[in-house]
Amino acid sequence: MDLIMETAQQEVLSEQKTNPGIEMKGSAALLEGLLAEGVDTIFGYPGGAIMPIYDALYDYMDKLKHILVRHEQGGIHAGQGYARASGKVGVVFATSGPGATNLVTGLADAQIDSTPLVCITGQVFAHLLGTDAFQEIDIINITSPITKWNYQITDATEIPEILAKAFYIARSGRPGPVLIDITKNAQLQKFNFEGYKPCAHIRSYRPKPIVRKEYIAEAAALINAAKKPFVLWGQGVLLGRAEQEFKAFIEKTGIPSAWTILGAGAIPSDHPLNVGMLGMHGNYGPNVLTNECDVLIAIGMRFDDRVTGRLDKYAKQAKVIHLDIDPAEIDKNVQSTVPVWGDCKETLPLLMDACDAKQHSEWMEKFRGFEREEHAEVIDNELFPTTGELTMAEVIQVLNELTKGEAIIVSDVGQHQMIACRYGKFNKTRSNITSGGLGTMGFALPAAIGAKFGALDRTVVAVIGDGGIQMNIQELGTIMQCGIDVKIIVLNNQFLGMVRQWQELFQEKRYSFVDITSPDYIKVADAYGIPGSSVSKREDLRTALQTMLNTNGSYFLEVMVTKENNVFPMVPQGCSVSEIRLK
Repeated sequence: MDLIMETAQQEVLSEQKTNPGIEMKGSAALLEGLLAEGVDTIFGYPGGAIMPIYDALYDYMDKLKHILVRHEQGGIHAGQGYARASGKVGVVFATSGPGATNLVTGLADAQIDSTPLVCITGQVFAHLLGTDAFQEIDIINITSPITKWNYQITDATEIPEILAKAFYIARSGRPGPVLIDITKNAQLQKFNFEGYKPCAHIRSYRPKPIVRKEYIAEAAALINAAKKPFVLWGQGVLLGRAEQEFKAFIEKTGIPSAWTILGAGAIPSDHPLNVGMLGMHGNYGPNVLTNECDVLIAIGMRFDDRVTGRLDKYAKQAKVIHLDIDPAEIDKNVQSTVPVWGDCKETLPLLMDACDAKQHSEWMEKFRGFEREEHAEVIDNELFPTTGELTMAEVIQVLNELTKGEAIIVSDVGQHQMIACRYGKFNKTRSNITSGGLGTMGFALPAAIGAKFGALDRTVVAVIGDGGIQMNIQELGTIMQCGIDVKIIVLNNQFLGMVRQWQELFQEKRYSFVDITSPDYIKVADAYGIPGSSVSKREDLRTALQTMLNTNGSYFLEVMVTKENNVFPMVPQGCSVSEIRLK
């Protein structure tokens, strides 16, 4: 045995002598690490402090695709869209100072929506840190609350290890954004690069909690005894790539299931057990019946306030089973009867095996009854109006018909977002991309660019309001330069619609600074080389949408919609979900 070990050690030493490493600058080592992690696309904007990395990138243009955005916020939202559409880690480059601070909104958005990103920022030379040098900013302390992890590199030898940790942390467990700040001297410094080793373990970091079988058994017992069970699912199902496991679980147990906006698409919109959307502007039945179910099973969702309404009146009658990979989310807002820690891809099959095969026909009929009432009071009038101005909902309905519910819809924030989520058909996973927890206006246009790079084989449609489009409209320049195929629909009601709705309902129609004037969008799009058209008549809508979809390359469609239409149903702020209003 000693002879075998001695021989093995000699072989290792021999290999080290014949492969001593390569002298390489930190900037090149970074790019080698990105390649080793499977990165194919980077979104970024160069500047002085990150210039050495961009200089190295010149020699990697055949291996790494770099998309030059027009603003760093556009870059990070594009990275988010890429990550959400592809399931991979989005990568973003920015320089120091304002370049780095322009990432802050996107980092916060990615953190609250659990989007895996690795952001690389340049920094001033290490000897200048703390001197208020030109474009120096303490981006580490600024971003500590809005990243899953961040780190400042001042020596090139750290780059391979830190980059490997960054990707591991960003994609493992509950995903999130990571920022690495690299001083300019570390980018320029040469060192002996001995290869890149992906990270698979970090001491004291446990991305997935240990599954406790006793909790699985307790949860199954509650589900088997339930007369009115109800499943709420969120993005955790998609992040865990557990769509098939989730579908098998609800089909065996026969439990009606409703989704948060980030969970949409885990099962097709028309699945018989899919009873609709939760939350402030969700469907009528799922909200009302939350307060009638006897067992509430939450899977990969965090009981956000827009889902729960008043917590002191939320599902008080129900036994709560909460499945989540992040133990911090369990009991944070809603007290669980049985906590099921773990990755839902692992916990759902265990739970399914322990559950009885059932149907809950009478209980399901209650959801269908509320659905019929909502159709009569709200949905049919929104989707199929015969007179008056165009509605946002009918635009989405015609889009559904033309795309067969297979497009990726990237929505901005506001009334049109709620309409797109309520009425969009999501028959494939990762089809609904929007800013959930942070509610970032300006998200959709750059995120749609990233989503298209992340899913080149799919139709990507950005649905944006006339307020949100003006926040990052400069990214039309990115489309112009890279030639990506993104379909853009601006639903123009000439208002900041969601704020106006609240002012109408709760501020006695005191419309304070919500009337917004827009440019001629079609001329703007034309200036960027993007064809487009504007429609306002119902008889022209289908043809305009078909033209948009048939156009080779990007297209900009403005649809003039009714000005003062409101999104209903609605749970007024401070009310219980069972107090949802249909009008």
